[in-house]
Amino acid sequence: MNYETLVTVMRRLALEAGDKIMEIYESDDFEVKTKSDSSPVTEADEAADALISVGLREAFPDVALVTEEQADSHTLDAMTFLIVDPLDGTKEFVNRRGDFTVNIALVEEGVPTRGVVYAPAKGRMFYTDSVGKSIEETGPFDKETVGETVPLSVSNANNSALMVVASKSHRDEATDAYIGKYAVEDSKSAGSSLKFCLVATGEADLYPRLGRTMEWDTAAGHAVLSGAGGRVVRFDDHTPLAYGKAEFANPFFIAYAPSVELKDA
Repeated sequence: MNYETLVTVMRRLALEAGDKIMEIYESDDFEVKTKSDSSPVTEADEAADALISVGLREAFPDVALVTEEQADSHTLDAMTFLIVDPLDGTKEFVNRRGDFTVNIALVEEGVPTRGVVYAPAKGRMFYTDSVGKSIEETGPFDKETVGETVPLSVSNANNSALMVVASKSHRDEATDAYIGKYAVEDSKSAGSSLKFCLVATGEADLYPRLGRTMEWDTAAGHAVLSGAGGRVVRFDDHTPLAYGKAEFANPFFIAYAPSVELKDA
């Protein structure tokens, strides 16, 4: 894999998909359908998926591609693959809350090694560079030319005053009970894979997820967090969260800065 080419292609496709998504987001009305698992899907999901899939298959025809919107890809048996959530946070999109992202990642031997997370409504873009270090690009988001970038590094957490981020749409009593085991100075809510990115930038120290997610929800954010020095582990035994699992379903997990003293489940 040529990582320089990969990063260039992922970044461009994320920006192009973001433009398509925002065009629909800012329209007067858009269609919302319901998938078999009762989750919503919009024409923005489908348009972004088509654009990204064509681009990735053209650039990397020999690499397996898994994408949320193509059910036939969910039965692939692979440990190295590209994985896409073209619109992560569809509920945020439908409710016009802005906390949605485009997620594109490369998983190698079960580990997310490169990824891009683009939040077009918020004007924030996070990705790994060709050597796997994470950066935030601050604009102007030209398709061909990288703008100003800032290197990302996780916090040196103060375990007596932690900053915690949790899901905006999926927070529950179990999550609150686990967060309650820590000395928390402040907690914030965020949608989609932005939660990983807030830990990667040091804006948060800890993100526990006690709820259903799929690998396409997490791979890009996981890669960005890893490239900033962070970790993602299973909630039950604190072993690294691996990818290429059956049907690409995740267990509960914790994303965190390594300076956080993790509590048991």
